[in-house]
Amino acid sequence: MRKTTLVAASAAVLALTLTACGGNSTSGTAAPAGEQQSQANGSSGLASPFTDAIQLASASKQGTEKSKSAKFTMEGSAAGQTVSATGAMAFDGANTKFSMSTTTAGETTEMRMVDKVMYIKLPAAQQKQMGTDKSWAKISADGTDPISQAMGAAMSQSAEQSDPSKILEQVSKAGRIVSSDQTELNGEQVNHYKVELDVAKAIDQFTGQVPAAARDQINEKLKGKDLKIPAELWLNKDNLPVQVTMDQGPMMQALGAPAGDAKFTMKYSDWGTTVDVAAPPAEQVVDLGELMKKAGR
Repeated sequence: MRKTTLVAASAAVLALTLTACGGNSTSGTAAPAGEQQSQANGSSGLASPFTDAIQLASASKQGTEKSKSAKFTMEGSAAGQTVSATGAMAFDGANTKFSMSTTTAGETTEMRMVDKVMYIKLPAAQQKQMGTDKSWAKISADGTDPISQAMGAAMSQSAEQSDPSKILEQVSKAGRIVSSDQTELNGEQVNHYKVELDVAKAIDQFTGQVPAAARDQINEKLKGKDLKIPAELWLNKDNLPVQVTMDQGPMMQALGAPAGDAKFTMKYSDWGTTVDVAAPPAEQVVDLGELMKKAGR
């Protein structure tokens, strides 16, 4: 395995996981949540689905700001590779924190984000290859080394934008509600929305987490193309997301990727749960930029 494989895989998983939760936040004039149709669905307390995307985004944002945290799982695929993740996240803007375990290409990696620093656990084989006895590598959002500059800012931005209501803000800015209905998901009554996002209307939302060096090239490839990203949302009676799916295949193919799936499914549970994330002990941590520098990278 190349010395950078774990780092690249971890960055890809993180980007996929958090991009699944949303992109750059956008603002708009949201109608009061009270304008939602108030007809409840029997005794479930589930109100009628929204028909306006801005109202939907506003109501969901109120719910996530109140709950502040959740557990999550993710399953996705791209270019023939599958990726999965499980963890817990506390949403607090720039101070967002999470812990998660990811599996991609048959390898499992543990990651933590706390105090704007990403920690990636190094397997024993990786420690040996990289010449360290430290079990954790860190990437700082404000680091000056090439690795931190390439990945740190994107990771920090991804974490800050990880509130799952952000995908609804994407819908209010760059998309529309195609259809909605009420159904049952895992024994819970939910509102189910089919939506589509227009990449051309808010291209920065889809590329905001990409390192600046590559962003212009990506924007140029997407410029002028009529790309629609389909997604589905399942929200509970408190307008909290319990499941989100998205197919980014059209955008990936426009960027030159081979035809194939680029889908993910995010599931959220235990809204309001306590999320305790601590940095690993200092004596077990090595700076990834310094480590790569010593390794000649």
